[in-house]
Amino acid sequence: MKQDHIRNFSIIAHIDHGKSTLADRLLEVTGAVSKRQMMDQVLDSMDIERERGITIKAQTARLSFRSADGKTYILNLIDTPGHVDFSYEVSRSLSACEGAILVVDAVQGVEAQTIANAYLAVAQNLVIIPVINKIDLPSADPGRVRDELESILGIDPAEVLEVSAKAGKGIRELLEAIVSRVPPPEGDTQAPLRALIVDSWYDNYVGVVGLVRVFEGILRPRSDIRLMAQRGVYEIGEIGTFRPASVKETSLSAGEVGYIVAGIKDLKKLQVGDTVTDADRPAGSPLPGFKKIRPMVYAGLYPSASEEFGQLRDALEKLVLNDSSLVFEPETSQALGFGFRCGFLGMLHMEVVQERLERHFELDLVTTAPTVVYRVLKRDGTWVEVDNPARLPVSGEVETIHEPYVRATIMLPDEYMGGILSLLTERRGQQVSMNYLEDRRVMLEYDLPLGEVIFDFYDKLKSLSRGYASLDYDPVGYRPGDLVKLDIKVNGETVDALSVIVPKEKAFYRGRDLTVRMKEIIPRQMFEVVIQAAIGSRIIARESVRALRKNVLAKCYGGDVTRKRKLLEKQKEGKKRMKSVGRVQIPQDAFMAILKVQ
Repeated sequence: MKQDHIRNFSIIAHIDHGKSTLADRLLEVTGAVSKRQMMDQVLDSMDIERERGITIKAQTARLSFRSADGKTYILNLIDTPGHVDFSYEVSRSLSACEGAILVVDAVQGVEAQTIANAYLAVAQNLVIIPVINKIDLPSADPGRVRDELESILGIDPAEVLEVSAKAGKGIRELLEAIVSRVPPPEGDTQAPLRALIVDSWYDNYVGVVGLVRVFEGILRPRSDIRLMAQRGVYEIGEIGTFRPASVKETSLSAGEVGYIVAGIKDLKKLQVGDTVTDADRPAGSPLPGFKKIRPMVYAGLYPSASEEFGQLRDALEKLVLNDSSLVFEPETSQALGFGFRCGFLGMLHMEVVQERLERHFELDLVTTAPTVVYRVLKRDGTWVEVDNPARLPVSGEVETIHEPYVRATIMLPDEYMGGILSLLTERRGQQVSMNYLEDRRVMLEYDLPLGEVIFDFYDKLKSLSRGYASLDYDPVGYRPGDLVKLDIKVNGETVDALSVIVPKEKAFYRGRDLTVRMKEIIPRQMFEVVIQAAIGSRIIARESVRALRKNVLAKCYGGDVTRKRKLLEKQKEGKKRMKSVGRVQIPQDAFMAILKVQ
């Protein structure tokens, strides 16, 4: 295929604005999927994606389109996620493209992630095709959305297309715009091979599969390739494209997107961002890779059965290959045994990873409370990073604790301003700007501690605005905070898995909530169970789970009262001994209680 007949593009949008439905229509109109095979969310292959109605992994499809000028074009479509937790997937997808379709809902208009994704595309010098979707809805207002695109993003209203992905209106016009507006890929087919690994995953039959965008040269089966970062040499066994089912190809030349299979069994050998080149005629320098992303949220994952530790390790290694934003390292907990400390991009990312581990690898997991990475300045002048509250140095060694902040962009109708501003103040937010847009909509910019964002902030934002508010955030560095470590003690023993770092002014309320919740969850034992929340050696909240008591007087129908007293005293002494040696059984629900604190 000639390079000037190839177009590489992504679809980007805020969550629920219709990316996956638009991708379905493009597949249907170009004939990539027959009507018999057609179903909703064709490119969302994971069951979790279908159930939640979101895209998690970027998917690709090669489309063939005959334009009005009589020429046939190859369109490489890369569908992308919309949720803020998966913005890393979006940036990787855009690196393989020359253009992007920016989809905006005709009812909801420009949202926070619309702006963030548009800026990502501009930063990579992509041609943006703005599209207003859902124009067939009774409440659609394309005129207002055009004005928003012009005032907020500076997009010329004349360039905006109107479509209904569900009804199939305007799809051919959109395909013609892709052909006419998106430039063909550049790159010399005669130059030494350089292909960027955009994604990778593990297949039980063929080993590691890599999704590549060829920038220079030609890839062919049975040729030897070199991975420039890993320095390994492998023979390509198979190359192909997705249409959207995988189809073998005889070659992939400069400008094309496809997959390679090279018999690689080691999960760590084929890394996203590495450059593939010819072993016999290598390129002089690798392609720029991807910026190493830092996890925002950490949590401990432990198998409920200790013998499943090896299975959990293998499952995490396979997931990391497919999701390079996930990081993990082994850790040990006195309460939970052996497990892994895992880093995630956000709470939704954490939920999806946990669900994939439990479903696809049939693991039963215990998840500890999520926490962010704190930077601690010790009194001796050294800095340490703490991603687990149990590892926080003792208070006598700590000078200050610095917590990560994010710049949050929130868009909402002005009628919900009161509740949202109260929520932001309650979460220690600092206002940066407040701008009124057309049609009584407001864009707020606030600096917020990330630790306040990961705990049900998004849910409360949606609840207070009846679902109309949208959120996007970016890290803006660390700032000092008045923070303390809150420990949970059960019968005097600190349960390390339940420790959290909280603002000092909220410690009492958080400790009281946790002890009350745990009292409801921990089953009654043969002895009294005392649950305490403590800051250092100071107890700030306490609850007790009453002991189960056998009726030792059941057979005493009368007689001397001293006999009854003797039996009760004997029971009392026995419970004292049991309390000193007995271990409290804490169910998994107790460890989930911290996640659900309101």
